[in-house]
Amino acid sequence: MLKPVVRLLQRWLPRRWRNPQPLPAALWRETLAQHPFLAELTATEQSHLQQLCSHFLLEKEFHGAHGLKITDTMALSIAAQACLPLLHIAGPADRDHQSPMDALDWYDDFVGIVVQPGAAVAVRETADAAGVVHRYREVLAGEAMDRGPVMLSWEEVAQAGQTATSGNNVVIHEFVHKMDMRGMQAGETPDGAPVLPRGLWGATRPAQARKHWRDTMSIAFTQFRETLSLAERFGGERPWLDSYAANDPAEFFAVTCEAYFVNRERFALEFPTLLSLYDGFFRADQA
Repeated sequence: MLKPVVRLLQRWLPRRWRNPQPLPAALWRETLAQHPFLAELTATEQSHLQQLCSHFLLEKEFHGAHGLKITDTMALSIAAQACLPLLHIAGPADRDHQSPMDALDWYDDFVGIVVQPGAAVAVRETADAAGVVHRYREVLAGEAMDRGPVMLSWEEVAQAGQTATSGNNVVIHEFVHKMDMRGMQAGETPDGAPVLPRGLWGATRPAQARKHWRDTMSIAFTQFRETLSLAERFGGERPWLDSYAANDPAEFFAVTCEAYFVNRERFALEFPTLLSLYDGFFRADQA
């Protein structure tokens, strides 16, 4: 990887002026081999993903928690999975884009990526209807903070190749949350409806595209929750995806995006309406 001083200078250059050092070929081959959903990409897609990763690694800083040493293998594994949702998408609508690399602007509100050896425990607070504050502990495999860093459990990240059959991927989950948070105002929370580029699904007005997105997501979310409820209450067949998707629309978006990117074939069977919706958003360049 680049020496620290050269890396710092490159980071502050506009992307079109940079000359990032090529990723080590053996390390790139190893990354593809460990992640079947990356190995299945076309040669053109893999080349584009490699370029995105080169810029991503210049722009982000990795920090190992509790003495964890971040190796080049770990950093590239996270970069490749984080950049996968950007492979065919345009940059955010609020920017003037001059390069395919500008898709990385979706992640421009933060620099730090904190990697924990295992799951992290966060102390949460919530107030009930009477105003009483309750504190509890939540075990986290990852967390994305608005205008703040992304936290990931390396124990979870390292299993990405194996958990793809179940549609699970913690890196994609947290980075899609970052996309969902794009353009939020202070005090707002993500709602599973990212800012949409113009002209999606043939919409002539942004409001039309937003309505199509929200209507389609709402129906799929309601159906998922109903299926989960039947399974829990009456012993019906459980949904394929993690029940965490039933928490709220933002988590439903993140969890379904995991499956969309790592197990497209099964996702298409389970969520045909979302497949079309997500293709319009994440594969706009192929429409």
